[in-house]
Formats: sequence, C-alpha cells, structure tokens
Amino acid sequence: MRKILKELYEDAKNIQQKDPAAKNIWYVILLYQGFHILIFYRLGHFLYKHKCLFLARLVSQIARFITGIEIHPGAKIGRRLFIDHGMGIVIGETATIGNDCTIYHGVTLGGTGKDKNKRHPDLGNNVMVGCGAKVLGPIKIGNNVKIGANAVVTKPVGDNCTVIGIPGKVI
Repeated sequence: MRKILKELYEDAKNIQQKDPAAKNIWYVILLYQGFHILIFYRLGHFLYKHKCLFLARLVSQIARFITGIEIHPGAKIGRRLFIDHGMGIVIGETATIGNDCTIYHGVTLGGTGKDKNKRHPDLGNNVMVGCGAKVLGPIKIGNNVKIGANAVVTKPVGDNCTVIGIPGKVI
C-alpha cells in the first residue's frame, strides 16, 4: 500500500509540473480526472494481479463512469503518466506504457481484432500521444516518440521519432 501511495504522489507531482494550469498539488489531487483514473487503475491493477478479476473490472468500470477514461486493469502502466484532458481515452488489457509518458484526450491504445494473446501496443518511455490518435495492434513504440494528433499507427516505431498522419508515417 505504501508503494502505491508513493507512486500516486509521484504521479500528482508530475502532473503539477507538466501542466501550467495546475496551481498546486491539491488542484491535481482534487480536480484532475487524469489523476483520479490513476487511483482507480492502481487499485484495479492490484486486484487484477491478485486474480480478483471481477472486482478489478468493476473498479475499472466505475472509474470509466466517473472519469470518461477506460483503462483495463490488466494494462501495465509505468511511473509518472500524465493524462491531460483525458475524456475518451481507451487503454486495452495487454497494453503497456513506459515511464514519463503523456496521453491526450481521445487516444486509443487498442487492438485490431486480428490478434489473440498480445493485442495492444507497447509504448516506451517518454512517449507523447496527441489528441485523437489511435495506436492499434501488438506493436512497439520506441522511447522518446511523439505521435501527432489524429494519427493512426499500426506499425512499429523506433526510438526518437515523430509520427503523423493516416496511416502514421515517421517524419
């Protein structure tokens, strides 16, 4: 429990530092749905890891209702995730997100419907996913990648790249 609280404090501090609208850490803790979803996610993920699958999904569905953000409790999320204006975000069960990532509203880290076991993308560290972007399938997105608004990414992306367009192309 102490570890979860430490991670949540670190998440809140990170959001405060990255968002110029966050006046102080209490703004983040009390008013930011991007922080609230991380509280629900960490609880749901704990339950998921301990095979309490029904309770884990129940927590994630309550969180979706409250925040408008859907994160499957099976997803793996690193430290200091910043979800800005999170409405409409969907993160699938087998997705992984590295440390220090930023995700804007309307983003989907989803499947294509063609894969069985691993169905969702893996984001490296320090990845920014712009508003409305769709990252689909069991693909790897490298470290320090920027994915532009409304891009549709279905192929792996190496480190230190910027991806834009439909389909997503490295520029």
